[in-house]
Amino acid sequence: MATPGAAQPAGNIPRVASGKPDFSGIWQTLSEADYDLEPHAGRRDAPPGPGVVEGGLLPYRDDAHARKGENFANRAEDDPRLRCWVLGVPRSVYYPGPFQILQRDRDLTLAHQFGHQVRTVHTNGTLHPDSIDEPLWLGDSRGTWKGDTLIVDVVGFYDETLLDRAGNYHSADLHVVERREFVDPDTISYTATVEDPAVYTRPWTLNVLLHRRRDKNFQLIEGYCFTLPYEQHHPYKDSEQ
Repeated sequence: MATPGAAQPAGNIPRVASGKPDFSGIWQTLSEADYDLEPHAGRRDAPPGPGVVEGGLLPYRDDAHARKGENFANRAEDDPRLRCWVLGVPRSVYYPGPFQILQRDRDLTLAHQFGHQVRTVHTNGTLHPDSIDEPLWLGDSRGTWKGDTLIVDVVGFYDETLLDRAGNYHSADLHVVERREFVDPDTISYTATVEDPAVYTRPWTLNVLLHRRRDKNFQLIEGYCFTLPYEQHHPYKDSEQ
């Protein structure tokens, strides 16, 4: 099924030799999703945005909503991106920085300018491991094709990443299902359905558009990430001599 609200892709979308859509290229969102997934007015640290979540607001459990408020209050110090940590999934896709997709029949590699993080999406028919001993910053990604839509199932996360700069968060029970499909040859519709029963009362879905960077000579550039001063974010600063 096509993503709601997305136009049917034109017949001239790029394809690999096997006939599958070719998502290779450098992509970037124009949305305000990373500032806040929910509808929000402009504030000192964020432009206004209509939100990208179907239905508007995230369905927090009553016992989880308070932590979101704490995260928001402490966002200027505690957002993991300020420590140059890996952004996680799905946040790394709608973070307002470019990333490159390199595609082969057996996998896709996503290389992000922020933090130099690299993620592999396996499309060779393999399944998630029976058990994941150590959680992964970007999860374990296994993709399948349904027509021209790439569906990626992602599990096995750390719980230390956030979903945006407003403090929306997840637990280690996070399960993400991504869908990518072309709207036109230079635009991808990206949909992520998030399931996390420890934090949310039901699964919820977000959608953003990814635009191909077609600027002359555009390429990913080594992006140095500058952390907050040590004393502002080190968890054991008060106990150290």
